Amino acid sequence: MKNVMISQPMNGKSLEEIIEERKDIIKMLKKEGYNVMDTIIKNKGNELEDIHYLLASLEFLINADYIFFMQGWEKSRGCKIEHLVAVEYGKKIMYENKIENYNNL
Repeated sequence: MKNVMISQPMNGKSLEEIIEERKDIIKMLKKEGYNVMDTIIKNKGNELEDIHYLLASLEFLINADYIFFMQGWEKSRGCKIEHLVAVEYGKKIMYENKIENYNNL
């Protein structure tokens, strides 16, 4: 089973909003046979700095076969860095706003 990491703009969102936004995507990916990695850091917004979240997401990226970029990723500093790393290290990439990409995976 292929591991998928979701890259999602999270700045200014509550944990509940983050979970709700990705619910349908997770359902769709699981239906297609992917293992969606749980990459949400539960203490978001507490004592950690943004860079800690970025470092944690890059650790998740190590074990991902695919990275799914949700809409708006190109406006998020963290998502843009995740995208650069994914491209540079040859991870397969899916985009929420480009559904046709799913047929090639």
